[in-house]
Amino acid sequence: MSLTENELLELLKLPTGNICDANDKCGNMDPAIKPVDPKTKMAGPAYTVRCQPGDNITIHKAIYEAPKGSVLVVDAHSYIGAGPFGEIMAIASQKRGLAGLVIDGACRDASEIEELGFPVFSRAINPGGTVKESVGETDLVIQCGGVVVRPGDIVVGDRDGVVVIPREKARTVLEKAKAIADREAQVTEMLLQGKTILEIYQFEKLKG
Repeated sequence: MSLTENELLELLKLPTGNICDANDKCGNMDPAIKPVDPKTKMAGPAYTVRCQPGDNITIHKAIYEAPKGSVLVVDAHSYIGAGPFGEIMAIASQKRGLAGLVIDGACRDASEIEELGFPVFSRAINPGGTVKESVGETDLVIQCGGVVVRPGDIVVGDRDGVVVIPREKARTVLEKAKAIADREAQVTEMLLQGKTILEIYQFEKLKG
């Protein structure tokens, strides 16, 4: 079940914490995978990539295969000894209309990527160079950041990290996440009015 552009925009307005809760508290990637720019947010269907450690030719290929609006999700085998994604590839991805990139590996050119405003989430930042020798696979089921990612699954990222929503649950998760966000807004208002968390959530067993 693919989401519409407007539904993806709605997801972007929600914190990944609410989205993860709505996703049965699942789908959150390894916390080491963080945005290059903490202000970055992204949401879109996954276009998946598996490449050899230290080799980025498959990512170059995927940039031109992925449909507009996709998030490239790259299984680089958690290798952080070099940065297979940098400024040039970020510009190319932007020109192609991609929504962002998640790599279970490293990137480089962090300052330039931040200036571009292209969302990149990586395990590390490393200026080391890569080779272009071994063509890997694209558009297949992979594992990234400890989470299984299938082509078309919805990938959402913000300062807290990355959450993957199974494509068939995407609309249900969106509606649940919106309801959670609305409830939290109500709780915030009650706290500002002087109520306690114990009262609001009726944590009877914690009351003295």
